[in-house]
Amino acid sequence: MSASVFRLLMLTLVIAAAGLLIAAQTDPKKVAHTDPAKAGPDFAIQGEYVGQIKTKEGERKFGAQIIALGDGAFQLVGYHGGLPGDGAEAGGRIEVDGKLEGGTAVFNGDHFTAKAKDGVLTVYHSPGQPDGELKRVERISPTAGAKPPAGAVVLFDGKNVDAWEGATLSDGLLIPKATSKQKFQSCTLHLEFQTPFMPLARGQARGNSGCYVQGRYEVQILDSFGLEGKNNECGGIYEISDPKVNMCYPPLAWQTYDIDFTAAKFDASGAKTKGAAITVRHNGVVVQDNLEIPRTTRGALMAKEGPEPGPMYLQDHGNPVRYRNIWIVAKE
Repeated sequence: MSASVFRLLMLTLVIAAAGLLIAAQTDPKKVAHTDPAKAGPDFAIQGEYVGQIKTKEGERKFGAQIIALGDGAFQLVGYHGGLPGDGAEAGGRIEVDGKLEGGTAVFNGDHFTAKAKDGVLTVYHSPGQPDGELKRVERISPTAGAKPPAGAVVLFDGKNVDAWEGATLSDGLLIPKATSKQKFQSCTLHLEFQTPFMPLARGQARGNSGCYVQGRYEVQILDSFGLEGKNNECGGIYEISDPKVNMCYPPLAWQTYDIDFTAAKFDASGAKTKGAAITVRHNGVVVQDNLEIPRTTRGALMAKEGPEPGPMYLQDHGNPVRYRNIWIVAKE
């Protein structure tokens, strides 16, 4: 092969590789917004709504979650009684697809039509006759901004990432992948996180991260706003336990985990005598209640259970999930 042909071949390969890189970077499914001001018109419509609607039985409280699916497409999830964790009745879930029409998101159900615009969701059972309005709300976790008590180990307070390996600091927020330098046994953990707005992404590709307690057991972090609530979604113990209720707030809202963890017990020979147990409060609501965890979860830093302590590990799946206000109180 001549030198000129070889150079031409190498140039072709470089151009092809650059093209693949650009394509990956511009894949709309991977576009992640972290600034609400730049998130587009769909972002202003998605969110949570609460209000009263006239029914045959009289006025009733309803909650709704509108999920942005990209390019002006939405899904409305309605709940009798209010929002998840705040009055929503079991088994009363209603799902309706919608589309942006002239600045209004319109949803046509079997027995009603709903229109969302300027922070108000209006419901009609007959054309032109509104039966109620639900107003957009922004819930704030009751434990957001919780101060570390005396004796707590502050892992992140926005100033630096000195307590972590692999973490980076950006605008006062922690960016994973991050492994705590200090290791822990039984403890109480508080952390706050924010998932990005990725309207065209779906499932595990949408705001994915995870908090591994003791480096062994994952409490999933995911933009699962409005979904049914599975073990691979926010508040789930990955592949082991569904959350009792899906308390995931909309993307770009700050959320909290308050985790009470009891380490597994082992005898002198190293045999496990009692499994690890975990209680998880997601945005103040118990979603895992003293659950005994039978094994480590997939992707764990410490693949095997054992008597030795382990670090806190914040997973990175390439989505810009951000963290703040992380502290731990050791029980032992």
